[in-house]
Amino acid sequence: MNPDSILKNIARHITLDEQEKYFFLSLLQPKHAKRKEIILQAGFVNSDSIYVNNGVLRSFTVDENGVEHIVSFAPQDWWMADLYSYFSGQPAVQTIEVVEDAELFLLSRTHQDLLYERIPKFERFFRILIEKSLVSNQQRIIDNLSLPAKEQYLKFCKRYPTLINVLPRKYIASYIGVTPEFFSKMVSSLVKGK
Repeated sequence: MNPDSILKNIARHITLDEQEKYFFLSLLQPKHAKRKEIILQAGFVNSDSIYVNNGVLRSFTVDENGVEHIVSFAPQDWWMADLYSYFSGQPAVQTIEVVEDAELFLLSRTHQDLLYERIPKFERFFRILIEKSLVSNQQRIIDNLSLPAKEQYLKFCKRYPTLINVLPRKYIASYIGVTPEFFSKMVSSLVKGK
């Protein structure tokens, strides 16, 4: 699996010399994953940060009625984890599933701690990722509480432009918190310009 993408992802925030790149890459576990494969099951501890080299992942919860609620998507060049579980060591509340066949790089919590020890600038890199995730999640909560579904959909399109025509509509509907039927009517009215 070609590591160029993950190295470019890291280079956006920190600069690594050749030795540091080699050490970082030696800690990654490459994984080929098929559509519908569960990468993390709710109830189990999330022990890896997941980088999407290509493909698409989704994270979701399931309520007491068996209804799925999509929390987030991770397209190519994104990171994903159940952060609560990853940092607390408690069982995950989210399930992470492959939406489209994917090539992933997994970085275990143990190896991430080793990176912090040997190459301290990785603390900066992961701090930036976590800060961005925190801001994004807070904005999503505010949007869910205050914006109509149409506005939430338009924000979704802006956040995940590469996924609009890739994801099943029911996934997007779940993400913005509406039924698939309502979502279809809403998109039709947007296309018609209403």
